Amino acid sequence: MIQLFHRMISAALGISEKQIGHTLDLLEDGATIPFISRYRKEATGGLDEVQIEAIKTHYEKLNETAKRKETIINTISEQGKMTPELQKRIDETWDSTILEDIYLPYKPKRRTRAEVARQKGLEPLATLLMLQREPNPEKRAEAYVKGEVKDAEDALKGARDIIAEQVSEDEQARNTVRFAFLPASRHHRQSSERKRN
Repeated sequence: MIQLFHRMISAALGISEKQIGHTLDLLEDGATIPFISRYRKEATGGLDEVQIEAIKTHYEKLNETAKRKETIINTISEQGKMTPELQKRIDETWDSTILEDIYLPYKPKRRTRAEVARQKGLEPLATLLMLQREPNPEKRAEAYVKGEVKDAEDALKGARDIIAEQVSEDEQARNTVRFAFLPASRHHRQSSERKRN
């Protein structure tokens, strides 16, 4: 894992793995960044404070991500939902946003409105609505009026809660929304900057 981190930091910062290894060893031994940049130039190959700080930051972030991956893998495995494909995706991902997107459908949930609706037996209705092939959803919803479901509108509301949760947890849907708003926000920022100048 350490060698992998050294390779990744080297690729990100354009600093040799050897320099990174020596720098991290010095930091591990308790040396401060100013001390390393001034008095350990021979060990780091002359790295300055900014480069040493960047190495430290990247290394800490990778360590954090590695710990998060471990938690995610354990949680999914305990649920009995880990597959070789899923394991491979988690192993290969070092982007924390992507990692959290992968994990979201498996994350232990609080008792959400969607969960309450599932317990009322409304998931089949949600599936029908998602397919958008039902010409009369109100009529179909009447078949689910029983127990805690008081009327067709209540059934449809529960089904919509389930759909909302499914869409919000879908990685592809999240990326579509994320990228749809990215250019707009960038364009808005550029327009604002032009107005200020």
